[in-house]
Amino acid sequence: MLTELFTSKTRIKLLLKLFLNPEVSCYLRELASEFSVSPNAIKGELDSLSEAGYLTRKQTGRSIFFQANKKHPFFPEISSIVRKSLGIDRLVDEVVASLGKVDAVYILDDYAQGKDSGLIDALVVGNVDKGRLDELRSIVESKVGRKVRVMDIAPDDFELSRDIFLSRPNWKVYGYG
Repeated sequence: MLTELFTSKTRIKLLLKLFLNPEVSCYLRELASEFSVSPNAIKGELDSLSEAGYLTRKQTGRSIFFQANKKHPFFPEISSIVRKSLGIDRLVDEVVASLGKVDAVYILDDYAQGKDSGLIDALVVGNVDKGRLDELRSIVESKVGRKVRVMDIAPDDFELSRDIFLSRPNWKVYGYG
C-alpha cells in the first residue's frame, strides 16, 4: 500500500519506524545500520521530512534524534496510513469487537519500537474467548502478511505481572489507563 504512495523505500521505512510508534526517536547512524543503507540516503529523507514539519529534531551531544511530530496537522492521518498498511488497525478492531471483554491491547517488542520484523507480538488483557482469539490470529495473519503471536491474560493476572510485561518495549493501542 505505501509503495504506491511513496516511491522511496527509505522514506517508507522511516515512516514505518517513526509513525508506527511515535514515542520512538532515532539518530541517523542507527537508522542507516537498521535499514542497511548509507547515512547519506537516510540524511536526505530525514532532512526533507523535518523541513516539511513531519519530524522533530533534538540534538543530544553529537547526535541528532528524529521523532514523529505529533503536533503536525497531518500526524493522525500519516499514523493511520502506516498502521493500516501493516494491518494493526484490523488486528485490534477484530480482536476487540469479537472476543468478549477486552480491557487493553499492547503491541510488544519489535513493532513497539517501529521495526517491521514480520512478527507482530500482541498482548490482550481481558476475559476473552481463547478459541476465537486463535481463529482471529490466523485470519489477521493472512490479511496482513505477517506472523502474529498473541498472548492473552486476565486483568487480575496482568495487574500482578504488569511490570514484567511492560518492561518490554510496548505500545498500548487500545484501552484506558
